[in-house]
Amino acid sequence: MFLEKISNPQRYISHHLNHLQMDLCNFKIIQPGNISSHFWIINLDSIMFSFVLGCFFLMFFYILGKKITIGAPNKLQTCIELIFEFVSENVKNMYQGNSVLIAPLSLTVFVWVFLMNLMDLIPIDFFPFIFERFFQISTVRIVPSSDVNITLAMSLGVFLLILFYSFKIKGLNGFIRELTLQPFNHPIFSIFNFLLELVSLLSKPISLGLRLFGNMYSGEMIFILISGLLPWWSQCFLNVPWAIFHILIIFLQSFIFMVLTIVYLSIASQTH
Repeated sequence: MFLEKISNPQRYISHHLNHLQMDLCNFKIIQPGNISSHFWIINLDSIMFSFVLGCFFLMFFYILGKKITIGAPNKLQTCIELIFEFVSENVKNMYQGNSVLIAPLSLTVFVWVFLMNLMDLIPIDFFPFIFERFFQISTVRIVPSSDVNITLAMSLGVFLLILFYSFKIKGLNGFIRELTLQPFNHPIFSIFNFLLELVSLLSKPISLGLRLFGNMYSGEMIFILISGLLPWWSQCFLNVPWAIFHILIIFLQSFIFMVLTIVYLSIASQTH
């Protein structure tokens, strides 16, 4: 497959856009090109890399937390402290309520999304080559945030927290009144208000997930196009500048996802 990318770039690009999928009904790997129409199909590669990166984040921060010192910090501890302070300042500035969950959640969202985005800088043929060499599986995508299922699943988790804080802070009656008495505070506009507020409420997780997916998918697509359409000796002239620019996108998308999570939960925690 990798030797055909110059002679058959269309096949090469199409190959790199396929996920490693599993049929949960039959517990078997779906071969590339086979199409299954039922619901119980999962993108095994996205779930696997998301889980591995999440475990790496938790273990790394746990081990570092055990070794932290109050004296002169080393470079690694200084870097982690800067991340903590960065997230903490954003939470203090944007979240108006009192909750012990928001700061750890924001840190987890920021670092986890950043690690998933960072996978986009690994050469796109590296992991497919490893999987094909040792597991006879060449169809694998390593950037979980370029899979719309992963980004929408994360945004769904944020949406459930929005509902939880809305019910906890405002109560069921207050939440219903918020949906039916805004923006026009008159009972005759209740249905109209409900439709507007419902669209606004549902658009939050959808836009949150699709924004991250769209940016990371397009970035991955550019790497694939460069690798599939250009000879190997000329790829560095475009890959390196795009990778440098993409580092900014990786950080920015992680920051935006974290900020919107804090803002949405702050709005849900406010009483009117």
